[in-house]
Amino acid sequence: MRTRRVLTTPAERAVHDTLHTASLAARPLRRGLDETSAREAAPHLRVLTGAQSLAIIGPDGEVLAWTGPHEALSAQLVAAAERAIDGGRRVLVGHADLERGAGDHDVRALVAQPLLIEGTGVVGALGVVVTTEPGPAMLGALTEVARYACGQIELAELDTSRARLDRAEVRALRAQISPHFIYNALGTIASFVRTDPDRARELVLEFADFTRYSFRSAGEYTVLSDELRNIDRYLTLERARFGDTLQVRLQVAPEVLSVVLPFLALQPLVENAVRHGLSGKPDGGTVSIVASDAGPDCVISVEDDGVGMDPELLRSGELDAVASGTGGPSASETAHVGLANVDDRLRAAFGNDYGLVVETAPGAGTKVSMRVPKFRPGIRV
Repeated sequence: MRTRRVLTTPAERAVHDTLHTASLAARPLRRGLDETSAREAAPHLRVLTGAQSLAIIGPDGEVLAWTGPHEALSAQLVAAAERAIDGGRRVLVGHADLERGAGDHDVRALVAQPLLIEGTGVVGALGVVVTTEPGPAMLGALTEVARYACGQIELAELDTSRARLDRAEVRALRAQISPHFIYNALGTIASFVRTDPDRARELVLEFADFTRYSFRSAGEYTVLSDELRNIDRYLTLERARFGDTLQVRLQVAPEVLSVVLPFLALQPLVENAVRHGLSGKPDGGTVSIVASDAGPDCVISVEDDGVGMDPELLRSGELDAVASGTGGPSASETAHVGLANVDDRLRAAFGNDYGLVVETAPGAGTKVSMRVPKFRPGIRV
């Protein structure tokens, strides 16, 4: 039987309380520095510094948040913060230089510590009001708290940059959706307008739903069931064009339908499989899509029985060239649209253990597999 460890000594309790307070300050700052996050973080940062009052001041000298008494000294603290921001170093206003009101006689100093992020510059300042002489311990604590706050703000900027990169990669992936497919789908629909108007109307709706999903603006992630539904629309349009020469085998475990994965992670794999499954084969080919339960993960594979490709291209690290169709004389025949993009997005979302696995050989078809965790903190639709 496991027993819960109890914090018994004052030192243990102090460490626990400090870590807890730091985590409370980190949560809002991980969203970036603005009035809302500053207002939520300021009380916890004040506790960490031990100051009577604390202000978070923006890069232009605006007070984003103030917690504690002595707000009448805010103008002097802002002036100190502006000097700290301009100079990139701490500014201390001592007792003799303060202009104090009736309620501020116990204040001994104001201290402004710049919030400096490497590669970005000064993004603001922490200002504190103290009622004791600011010694090395207090000033050291303020420096460390400012450094900790900067770390959280920097992580927020990285998160934002990654989100922008994800959006850019999704846009790039959308651009890689084969224009030939779009043209051919519209041509197929046109061919049914006279011969089978009802079928043409059905295909128009499928095409509209396919493009609406593929070019949606909301979210970098989707659930497997939605991704498979859009793939079904794509395959419906392709089967209308190719007829019985395109065979599709689908095997999906119901328990993995709610798994979250990067948006448009499967579409490039299926489009490649259709192209290669039919390439150079007069009798057509088969595309197999399998999604299975693998304990903590979901394993998804897309396989075709087409022409395959030279595995040396993959082993030599030329996936980007293969994906873009620039990898040598045979690349135009075996161009795998968007594989590098999908591989990068999987690794960025879930870690390097979750990239694509490609099994192929000339004349032996291609199988592309991915593992997706059933649950990962911070990954949601």
